[in-house]
Amino acid sequence: MKTSSISRRGFLKGALGAGAALGVPAIVPSTVFGAGAPSNRVTTGHIGVGGRGGGLLGEAAGHPNVQVVGICDCFKERREGNAANLNSRYGGNVCQPYRDLREMLARDDIDAVVVATPDHWHVPAALMAVRSGKDVYVEKPLGLSMEQDIAIRQAVLKYGRIFQYGTQQRSMAHVRFGCELVRNGRVGKLLSVDVVAPGGSGGGSTTPIPVPENLDYDMWLGPAPWSPYTKDRCTSSGTYFVSDNCLGFIGGWGAHPLDVMAWGLGDEADAVPVEYEGKGVFPTDGLFDCCTTWDVRGKFSDGKDFHFTAGGDLTVFTGEKGKVFISRGGLKTEPASLMKDKIGPEEIHLFESKYHMGNFVECVRTRRKAVSHVEAAVCSDTVTQISLIACLTGRKIKWDNKKEVIVGDPGASQLLTRAMRSPWHL
Repeated sequence: MKTSSISRRGFLKGALGAGAALGVPAIVPSTVFGAGAPSNRVTTGHIGVGGRGGGLLGEAAGHPNVQVVGICDCFKERREGNAANLNSRYGGNVCQPYRDLREMLARDDIDAVVVATPDHWHVPAALMAVRSGKDVYVEKPLGLSMEQDIAIRQAVLKYGRIFQYGTQQRSMAHVRFGCELVRNGRVGKLLSVDVVAPGGSGGGSTTPIPVPENLDYDMWLGPAPWSPYTKDRCTSSGTYFVSDNCLGFIGGWGAHPLDVMAWGLGDEADAVPVEYEGKGVFPTDGLFDCCTTWDVRGKFSDGKDFHFTAGGDLTVFTGEKGKVFISRGGLKTEPASLMKDKIGPEEIHLFESKYHMGNFVECVRTRRKAVSHVEAAVCSDTVTQISLIACLTGRKIKWDNKKEVIVGDPGASQLLTRAMRSPWHL
């Protein structure tokens, strides 16, 4: 991706002042600042601080070994209000607000970047950050295409950066234990994996209205196709359910239970099914046009069945000796006695992370691979991508999970890439 003519030395050091925006909440208690020694401190920049991004900003700013030095958002009050709020607690003009992510990424004094933009910006922003020498925390889902997924994986590995995916369920003890039960054969040979994620929503206004003065709409769109601004486009629902900007909840929420599946199956190519066939319901009226429900069935390379549908939040591993049910809310097993099993010292023990943002910060410092590393992110996102292609085409899709290509369907293969609006490109 082009990073414009802005050089590292030429970023705007005198960026916008830190005027407080009315109604911006205090995101962290003042007692947490200054707790970490400067030698241990990780400096962060944040791209996108609305909704989930605001929550991640609070988590990072609340960490004793983190200092937030940059906030980038297309909404003026978000970037300036949060920067002013932080500066009032830091006691100085430490955190700078930015409208253009390229200006913030040109800084040499930022260690890590948190990307929590609308989905269409996830990979482009992360690529720019990685190529500028920064580690990245990237909200889910990953890319809008397999081409994007592969590009960010290649960049992270090429430049030796730390990558944390926003699948925070890997930092929950019951999820880890459930996956360890599966990985250590407690349910015997696996027969099937069932994944359920919340469905999407239709609706949304298509009536063009003037762009608010506080929003840089052209930058918000970025690599997405140009489209008129409406009252619903830049809302949470607009970013979740408009296909120009996302894959829909098949990826936006599907990333979580699919990631649990990938973790339980080993985070490698064989954790990705090789056959997919299914249907989706796509709204025909309104702004929101992503599939609201889907039902995809397939098989893994070893013959076990795969089923991915809409309607909840659950990953079920079924084996010859029992079942393991994992959701964000808890863990259940059949037989129930499996819940009392102990994982022996010589068995498979998965990465233990108790706090997702904390794990990222620690891995930035130690250079250890994070719990939700980039290979795992691509693994689970691949299942979303190919499941959606099966729904869009209505055809059975055969996937080569080693070469990462669709077999024998040139038309479907075209959906593995997505055009980007000039001047943005991978």
